[in-house]
Amino acid sequence: MLAAIKLATLRGGLSITVDSPESFAFVVLVPMTATFVYFLSVFSFGLAGDLAGRQSIYPARLFTLPVSTAELALWPMLYGSAAMVMLWLATRLLAQWPSGIAVPTIWPALLAAVLLAWTQALTWLPYGLPVLRVVVAMLWLGAVDTTVLLALELQASESFMVAILAPQLPLAYLAARYAVARARRGEVPDWRGGGARARPGRIAAVPERPRDGFRTAARAQAWLEWRQHGRSLPAWVGMLLPFELVLLFAAYDAPFMVLEVVLIALVTPPLMAAFTAGTARKPGPAAGDPYGVSPFIATRPMSTAELVAAKLRMTIRSTLAAWLLVLVAVPLALSLSDTWPELNQLTGRLSEEIGTTRTVVITALLVAGLMASTWKQQVQNLCLGLTGRAWLIKGSAFVILVLLFLLGPIVQWLVDHGTARVALWNSLPLILAVLAGCKLLAAGWVATRIFQSRVLSDRALLTGAACWSGAVLALYALFAWFFGSGFFPRHVLALVAILATPLARLSAAPLALAWNRHR
Repeated sequence: MLAAIKLATLRGGLSITVDSPESFAFVVLVPMTATFVYFLSVFSFGLAGDLAGRQSIYPARLFTLPVSTAELALWPMLYGSAAMVMLWLATRLLAQWPSGIAVPTIWPALLAAVLLAWTQALTWLPYGLPVLRVVVAMLWLGAVDTTVLLALELQASESFMVAILAPQLPLAYLAARYAVARARRGEVPDWRGGGARARPGRIAAVPERPRDGFRTAARAQAWLEWRQHGRSLPAWVGMLLPFELVLLFAAYDAPFMVLEVVLIALVTPPLMAAFTAGTARKPGPAAGDPYGVSPFIATRPMSTAELVAAKLRMTIRSTLAAWLLVLVAVPLALSLSDTWPELNQLTGRLSEEIGTTRTVVITALLVAGLMASTWKQQVQNLCLGLTGRAWLIKGSAFVILVLLFLLGPIVQWLVDHGTARVALWNSLPLILAVLAGCKLLAAGWVATRIFQSRVLSDRALLTGAACWSGAVLALYALFAWFFGSGFFPRHVLALVAILATPLARLSAAPLALAWNRHR
């Protein structure tokens, strides 16, 4: 996409300028950051393991391969580093950079490779306490990031940046090799008090829960879902927030930069939810089929609706935990960096324009909307993962990245071309009506299939329909109050409320699991 944009610009058929921070963020920074985060997650196996657990997240199935431990650590690190280097070089060569700035060539690629290498080493290591992995990774990677920022503040040359980054790659490899070796021997230390260090070849014993610890199978399943998948999102958000919020310390007397950093932090949970949702969508690996349903899941004394409900409870808890980190970390970082005045300056201007009440409402709606988006990202494609179709599960993340790449250029093109903007605005009601009609037709088909297959009871169907209708009406009432000037027609606001509330794909999740469970 970057190459296509640059080619169109050079040929004179399309005019895209990135001299403004907003244009540069849309066209370059957002897609590059999204791809970097995705690489960070994939090559460290972070999307397939429990970041908050004590055991290594390196896939245990790879330990049985007839290769040495050194190779098990080397190849994921080598492929990941190559991907990071290619990501930066492609961005460096193909992106439209703002004029008048000197863009480095080598050290950003090294920095990306170093951050990935240390992430791999620290996440593959077994730990003696839950959540300790996240804390150690945050502190160590934050120290690396802070060192680079200090060097940039001192206007270090590129050769100096290479000198401080390059030696870290072999050190990270040695640490990763040590981590994989310990995990391959089955070492999982236990520092929770009274637990002895696990001997090689034996996993540390976990205190057994009393037999009456779970009153129902549904509670046990909800606990299992949280342990397997629920902690991944808050763990990744906790690891990424320090990298983002440390920029506030360089944003003194720059109100718009402060606002951008805060917005990036607020967008992190829904962005990471789109990636970590892939693990929550898996119903449990079957032998020889990592996307099937294992007999352990299929024969469990629970209905399909109860299994899906356990996943929904897990996503709610995971969303709340991730946003609790954001709502604590952002004000704390603003206070420590003394950048509250810059942010208050911008909110003061907004209050003068639209009033204090509407400013508060906009802020609350922004946070609430992003929280809802975080949960929606985790559940909207639940039906795809529960089908067990590998190409659907793997392709969903690719589609998200493609849409992120397309979003920036399309928005910038609309900004630059007034005629296209007017045509899109005039066609917006028709487009929304067609999309809403397709959504309701799909929901009707899903409801009919659910009723015929008896996956859900009639009461559950009616309750779900009533809750969805209530959510749409509440959202429509909020839109009508906020946009009460008449600039937006009421029917357009109603269509937006219908499209914004999850329905068809969420309703199809029980059908998908039922089909996958009995195939």
